[in-house]
Amino acid sequence: MRAFHRFFAAAAFALALLFAHASCSRQGGARAAAGEGPPPGVSPGGSVIIVGDFQREEAGGDLEFAARLSAAMRAAELPEDLYVGLLEVSAWNPAFAGDLGAVLAGPRHLRELVDKQNALPPGFSPPDLVPLGGGGEYRVARAGLALREPAARSLAAMAAAARGDGVALVAASAYRSYDHQAEVHERLARQMGRAAAERVSARPGHSQHQTGLALDFAPIDESFALTPAGRWVGANAARFGWSLSYPDGYEGVTGYAWEPWHFRYLGAELAAFKHRYFRGVQQFALRFLHEWERH
Repeated sequence: MRAFHRFFAAAAFALALLFAHASCSRQGGARAAAGEGPPPGVSPGGSVIIVGDFQREEAGGDLEFAARLSAAMRAAELPEDLYVGLLEVSAWNPAFAGDLGAVLAGPRHLRELVDKQNALPPGFSPPDLVPLGGGGEYRVARAGLALREPAARSLAAMAAAARGDGVALVAASAYRSYDHQAEVHERLARQMGRAAAERVSARPGHSQHQTGLALDFAPIDESFALTPAGRWVGANAARFGWSLSYPDGYEGVTGYAWEPWHFRYLGAELAAFKHRYFRGVQQFALRFLHEWERH
């Protein structure tokens, strides 16, 4: 209970900071012009970007934005410190609202939340699937793999860059239909039991693979993280719009055990947004965007 009160006290402080910013931004600009630096408690070298002469259009806009932001973050169940940090960033960093708007203006399917609680529409099949492996930039573990066209294009560019660094990428699994995912999930449930299967396999309709945007690299096991391909992809995938879906230590957030081989294509803009504001955790960013559009 004490932690609960500390959380909302911190959130209330951050909201007050946000509301006050509209009236004090002129003074902040004057301080910056006079060489006095940013407002107290805000570090130019930290994660918050200071723009001294920025002024929001009106306090009413601040209040509406802050209320929607707070509601979306609460519904997304973001961690306490991330919740408060985003309120602070939105108060002092004018780029946040612009970055959010740019992401929301992008293709809806790139930010579609597909997890244990949120399923794709019944009968969904991506409209622009293309086969993988035709260009020779990477190898495929088996025939018949496909991704949506922008993801396939990005994979080819990423694999070409990896090859230039002496690293070969192998695609092991990509798009799966609803029926295919049902077969995979049931097979694993028979082999390891239902509870264990739920940690490593999505129920049909709840799989990122059905979006046509998810890719498993070979080998499909934890050893991938230590291979040259695993290290290269881990360090470079975001530049090409790819994001690790199930990071180590976040099973309580994603619902799935660590899968260093499983990446989802978000597009460069959303991948950068996730990295910049959500600690690089895909589930935090997608859950927030899902709730923002609902509020």
